[in-house]
Amino acid sequence: MTTDSYTFPQFSVAPMMDWTDRHDRYLLRVISRRVRLYTEMATTGALIHGPRERLLRFDPSEHPVALQLGGSDAAELADCAAMGADAGYDEINLNCGCPSDRVQNGAFGAILMRNARHVAECVAAMKARVPVPVTVKCRIGVDEQEPEEVLPDFVRRVADAGADAVIVHARKAWLSGLSPKENRDVPPLDYGLVHRLKERFPDLPVILNGGLETLDAAAAHLERLDGVMLGRAAYHRPMLLAEVDRRFFGEETPPPDLAAVIDGYLEHVEREMLSGTPLPHMTRHMLGLAHGMSGARSFRRILGEESRQPGAGPETIRRALAAVDVTAAPVAA
Repeated sequence: MTTDSYTFPQFSVAPMMDWTDRHDRYLLRVISRRVRLYTEMATTGALIHGPRERLLRFDPSEHPVALQLGGSDAAELADCAAMGADAGYDEINLNCGCPSDRVQNGAFGAILMRNARHVAECVAAMKARVPVPVTVKCRIGVDEQEPEEVLPDFVRRVADAGADAVIVHARKAWLSGLSPKENRDVPPLDYGLVHRLKERFPDLPVILNGGLETLDAAAAHLERLDGVMLGRAAYHRPMLLAEVDRRFFGEETPPPDLAAVIDGYLEHVEREMLSGTPLPHMTRHMLGLAHGMSGARSFRRILGEESRQPGAGPETIRRALAAVDVTAAPVAA
């Protein structure tokens, strides 16, 4: 059922459209050496017909890093999975949870939960082409489906097809009636269903996603599940990840402070600016770094406004750091 010797990491950061690009992933990797990172969803059409090299680009420091694919054609998904494996990604993940209109129109994302048999065929095709793990990220159901019935059947089929793990966002997706933003908050969470799912599939890694805001909340599920995945909390408060290596992976190295994180990220910023990347493309991911610290508002203002000024460079980031009193308020876990 699972790849030999494959162990899913206990802690990961969710793939998030428009957020987890390669600049954000580099920043998160500076904060945590062990958390598993995911790309934004890359569609099969974009990889096959678009700027493939740019879409697949990542820094070697990002390992372990997974490529999330969006698509519904088994042959195209297999081709794109092979592209990802050849590019060096550590895992290929199939998106069966995104509820956006664009994804629905392309007949992939959460709408795939209506056709578990086809998803299994896609997983089997991908598994046949790549040596790295193939995983599936899904919801507990869509629209009027009954999650207690649909989710176990869906997971059984993809597991039998060779899926190495399932990541379950513990909410339904309502494909009509709710916006993508509302689908992140309005449908109620059902963590108990995911716990029971793991009991039914003891040999399959089951990872929980959805609504996890703190490390304590995440840790509470690890007695029942194989892993947890944080999304928006990790993006809006990235220093939350500073304690992950020690708490979830047993590392003894002291966690980095804000100054160390910014120093590490500045290496990336300086290198990218030399190759033509606009500064705001990188500073936009930093706005939550000083969350909970004295001076956080000035920090955000400097990064958000001054980084857009002509001639702005790394000194703008240093000036933002100088506005923060890093000793005033530790970030709560």
